[in-house]
Amino acid sequence: MNRMRPSAESTAESDAIAVERTLAGERDAFRVLVKRHSRNVYRLAYRMTGNQHDAEEVVQEAFLRAYQKLSQFASRANFGTWVYRIAANYAIDRMRQRKSEESQRQLPSRETEDGVEHDLMSSVPDSAPSPERLAQSGQLAVQMRRALRELTPAERTAFVMRHWGGSGIDEIAEALKSSSSAAKNTVFRSVQKLRKALEPFVERRGQARAMGTEL
Repeated sequence: MNRMRPSAESTAESDAIAVERTLAGERDAFRVLVKRHSRNVYRLAYRMTGNQHDAEEVVQEAFLRAYQKLSQFASRANFGTWVYRIAANYAIDRMRQRKSEESQRQLPSRETEDGVEHDLMSSVPDSAPSPERLAQSGQLAVQMRRALRELTPAERTAFVMRHWGGSGIDEIAEALKSSSSAAKNTVFRSVQKLRKALEPFVERRGQARAMGTEL
């Protein structure tokens, strides 16, 4: 007998009940929400911050802020999406703080010019893997993490939320506190920067494959 996975609607309803019980004074009800959504929040936090320590801090702070502001949540939205945005906002602040500290020790990285807004996936040449697919390669994963660290906090957030988190442009705009058009441009700019950073490794990999020397 096949077990049916809970639908998004049933999960949202269950979350709403847990929120109501938490507001009524049942603290254990909030633990259900933490257990249910902490993995996705951690995944977001790790990809944005690039290390376990900061990711764990983001998760703890996100759920703490969610608990403190739970009365503002009511039942107007999906709890998972809500805490996801809280985590993204805190991660942005954390990265900006880290970037500021690093800028005191080294010159800031040069930024490329803003790209023209258009469909991102349609711009990927057939012969060139997208940054998302490159990240799945063990050989290029390290380079991907390095390239992500070179993005601005807003660019990294936009890329992670869009291409790894599946967030919509409006959600990204809300997290970045910007307009939808600005969020689209930020997503586009992040993809272009990542492609440029990973291009040399893609070329070397292709040459090695052609010569039969690929590891």
